[in-house]
Amino acid sequence: MSETYKQIKEELKKSPKRWLITGVAGFIGSNLLETLLELDQEVVGLDNFRTGKRANLLEVQTTVGPERWSRFHFVEGDITSPKDCHKVMAGVDYVLHQAALGSVPQSIEDPSEANRINVSGFLNVFEAAKDAKVKRVVYASSSAVYGDAITMPLSEDDIGKPISPYAVNKYVNELYAITFARNYGLESVGLRYFNVFGKRQDPNGSYAAVIPRWIEKLLSGGQCSINGDGETSRDFVHVNNVVQANILAATSAPTAANEAYNIGNGGRSSLNELFYHICEGFALYAPEAKINSKAYYAPFRDGDIRHSQANIGKAVEKLHYHPEMSVAEGLAQTIMWYSHMYSRELVA
Repeated sequence: MSETYKQIKEELKKSPKRWLITGVAGFIGSNLLETLLELDQEVVGLDNFRTGKRANLLEVQTTVGPERWSRFHFVEGDITSPKDCHKVMAGVDYVLHQAALGSVPQSIEDPSEANRINVSGFLNVFEAAKDAKVKRVVYASSSAVYGDAITMPLSEDDIGKPISPYAVNKYVNELYAITFARNYGLESVGLRYFNVFGKRQDPNGSYAAVIPRWIEKLLSGGQCSINGDGETSRDFVHVNNVVQANILAATSAPTAANEAYNIGNGGRSSLNELFYHICEGFALYAPEAKINSKAYYAPFRDGDIRHSQANIGKAVEKLHYHPEMSVAEGLAQTIMWYSHMYSRELVA
């Protein structure tokens, strides 16, 4: 753990703040909630359960215990409602805006709906934050903004042409954030997430990420599919590192605000390599599972870029971000978590 992150967590425990997490019942949102409550923070959460799950909140409640859970106030609502956004913003110090329609295929199928949630919803959150005079908004951007850029690793200024409506949405978010800083003085930080994975990631959604989808398929005795030739590569980053980045971004110096930062591990793995390491992880951490280690190859998926890797130098320098969990360590934790959850479901 970086010394800066350790120090900030100690300071937050001594002087708790009030945080708003949009999309709190989702994968990243619930992990943020768990960490903030463990740091004895006051947290307001907003979610409409379109993709978030009540089960995620229940697991956090069990993990943190009743005293810390009492510091959490949940509001069932929607970022597309200005009224809901203003209702949850009162007295908030920091906003962690995670709510979105985070699907490239869905954005291609219905660009108007993606824009309504990802752009109009974003504006509602920022307008409410401006009116409430919050200290800073940290928002989830995406590596999708790099589009067809081919220079690796990707640096923050290396933006190419977007290849999906979702990519356009996220880049427009970044432009609006700059505009709000210039016109209204609202500080913000954009985090360009690369391929995030970890506990509570949904393996069954319409745009399920590859790691939970494969783990769930292997646990159920099925056969995994690899899109394309398997040489497509990604920068996979564990959710603990993303939580670290959000807390650092919220509390960093004013000189770090009003910019976008890559949040990844700084390396990349091909789909073939990833599948091999997941199978290896099962052999080491869940040997009781009888998995099918032979995958089959499916067509390339529309809207996917070929390679993606983050240059995290800017985040290291200005946010003091240091990934604390490697891909291998993250896969081990993730496999054990899903294996435990799968065993519980079988018993139930």
